[in-house]
Amino acid sequence: MTLSGTILIADDHPLFRQALAMAAEAVMPDARIAESANLATALAEAVAADDLVLILLDLKMPGAEGYSGVALLHAEKPGVPILVVSSADAAQGAREAVRFGAVGFVGKDADLSAIEDAIRDALAGKRMEPPKDDIIDPVAAQIASLTPTQLKVMLGVMEGRLNKQIAYDLGVSEATVKAHMTAILKKLDVRNRTQAVLAAKALGMSLIHA
Repeated sequence: MTLSGTILIADDHPLFRQALAMAAEAVMPDARIAESANLATALAEAVAADDLVLILLDLKMPGAEGYSGVALLHAEKPGVPILVVSSADAAQGAREAVRFGAVGFVGKDADLSAIEDAIRDALAGKRMEPPKDDIIDPVAAQIASLTPTQLKVMLGVMEGRLNKQIAYDLGVSEATVKAHMTAILKKLDVRNRTQAVLAAKALGMSLIHA
């Protein structure tokens, strides 16, 4: 097990971040703990940390829509395990989180020792397997293949924003957004923006989870 490195805690509740920090430090005493209260700063912290070894992620916090936080962080740091810590329904939340790239799921109502065990398993490389009767939708894999910027464009489209508005938000040209949109349609094997949105919504990208 890795004995040092950065553990990122992304949760908008200060007291729960503190509890997660205690659990993380109990498992890895020498870890550097980075905290984020919204998805934007979590992404920035993830990109900046060269020694990132684990991400502890709440599903619902500012900037996150459904499982977009898992998808975006997984796209930015595909080799770093993401452990979702959420009050969402455990069965549904775990299944969906794993589909978007998480290695595990633990409920916020779990006791500290259970959270520590989940952190220990994630750091050891253990990955939660979906139930044998749960066939992974190929569209989930297609969405997981989108780059971080493509995911951000997709989320903008789902919010009903025009290409020029998305371009302004991302600080790129409208032509760049159009190019990303073309790539998104190709990856999702759909013909237009509406079909792309429907595909993403079908996977819970637009649902709000606690």
